Amino acid sequence: MSMAMHYNIADLYELVADKVPARSALVCGDQRATFKELDQRANKLAHYLASEGVGPGDHVGLYLYNCNEYLEGMLACFKIRAVPINVNYRYVQEELLYIFDNADMVACIHNQEFIPHIDEVRASAADLKTFICVMDESGCDPALIGSIEYEASMEGQSAARDFDERADDDMFLLYTGGTTGMPKGVMWPHKNLFYAALGGGGWFHPDGAITEPDQIAGRVGDFAIVGMALAPLMHGACWWYAIIQMLGGNCVVLNPHRSLDGSQVWDIVEQEKVNSLSIVGDAMGIPLLDALSEHPDRWDLSSLFSVGSGGAVFSASKQEEFKQRFPNVIIMNSFGSSEAGNMGFDSGEKKSETKGLGNVVQSDFMDVITDEEGKPHAPVKPGETGIFARSGFIPVGYYNDPIKTAKTFVKVDGKIWLLTGDEARLEDDGSITVYGRGSNCINSGGEKIFPEEVEEAIKAHPDVFDCLVVDTPDDRFGSKVTAVIATRNDCSVSLDSIQQETRKHVAGYKVPRELHIVAEIPRAPSGKPAYPKAKEIALSGEFRVL
Repeated sequence: MSMAMHYNIADLYELVADKVPARSALVCGDQRATFKELDQRANKLAHYLASEGVGPGDHVGLYLYNCNEYLEGMLACFKIRAVPINVNYRYVQEELLYIFDNADMVACIHNQEFIPHIDEVRASAADLKTFICVMDESGCDPALIGSIEYEASMEGQSAARDFDERADDDMFLLYTGGTTGMPKGVMWPHKNLFYAALGGGGWFHPDGAITEPDQIAGRVGDFAIVGMALAPLMHGACWWYAIIQMLGGNCVVLNPHRSLDGSQVWDIVEQEKVNSLSIVGDAMGIPLLDALSEHPDRWDLSSLFSVGSGGAVFSASKQEEFKQRFPNVIIMNSFGSSEAGNMGFDSGEKKSETKGLGNVVQSDFMDVITDEEGKPHAPVKPGETGIFARSGFIPVGYYNDPIKTAKTFVKVDGKIWLLTGDEARLEDDGSITVYGRGSNCINSGGEKIFPEEVEEAIKAHPDVFDCLVVDTPDDRFGSKVTAVIATRNDCSVSLDSIQQETRKHVAGYKVPRELHIVAEIPRAPSGKPAYPKAKEIALSGEFRVL
């Protein structure tokens, strides 16, 4: 007797793999896999994990650069109802300690080069016993943490799908930045994620989203679309894009390089005949456009028909440049977040007099909610501003964090709403103008950076008395981290020395790129930071240290 299918990503993938087994599913550099090969390798890995005691609800770290093993590992977890955990490979010791402790991992699939980092922090994860090592050229010793080589883990394992029945509410956990800067795990039931972030199986088919899991194979087109996600898979936008592609029976192309080089990307687009390119705003758009300016006739890019951006500001001027370079290509700018999934696409029309990031359509599940401290939340009236909010298919909270969960998931008129943190205005025509983060969160090239965390790192410098961190404009990344500091006893401090100290405590992308030294840090009488004044100081340039 066959088991019922659910809106579980493993169930859905298996249905698609059975429909198009010989199609190319995944390309990353020299690594290639068809839908059938990917499925069978994930089955073998799933059996190995199960033999190590990994079961339903258990958490498995994916501490990896972009590679086929990332998505194989994900599928293997879902097949046995385990939960893959995305570990940001840019994290340094303090951040790794936090996530290894907070996420309750029992196993970790990792690149060989991360062995020393894991060795430093694994004592904080009491249940973490199983390590699987994707080999590279780093020369680090897997024996240091008792890690088995990835390929060896699958030797002798069954490729059969003899797994237990899965469920709609099996968990997908996505770690993202939190209010203190430390990562927070967004808990998504598979079905909610499928409809909120993955398009419900309707991206590539005129009939739109499916209404029964078994329908997913019918949404697979006659011709595969080749889609390339440029961001690291450890970020939700890229991870989700890859799943959307695979559940559509399409091919996912990953960028195997550790950093973004525009020429390398266009080489891959030409070689793999990429149709759809997914980027993170201007941070990726600018180097891609620069490469085209430097080598105008180098590539045949006629295969490309779509460029989509999400996760950071994709400025109107850069969108226009792409349109000039690719007059027949559809340019899309999507709104969403780790907590909200995809909340719509910008139509390109800025309806508000005040400059917003763009407009999306109001619905029963998409609205603007008041955000006045101490007052109950309620929907705003047309012309009013509040917080962009989503209901319906949403996460169930943050893992191990009831306080943040209570602040973010609120009940209004008997319905639970997720407050995204983005400021928005409800227009008279029922559309919603989105303005972006109302908090002090800095978005630099798609990476979320929280000032308090960087400030704490800077204050570890012996000559720093006080500091605030703000964002200032950056041509490539949209915003850059800028430090305004007051020194002890009028010491002279260089940007380089601040960067060196900060780098000891936080990831490189959080390190200040600009420094301003003032006699006294602006604060309210209560001692609370006066961020607007600090930003004014930074933008004036009067106290900048070069």
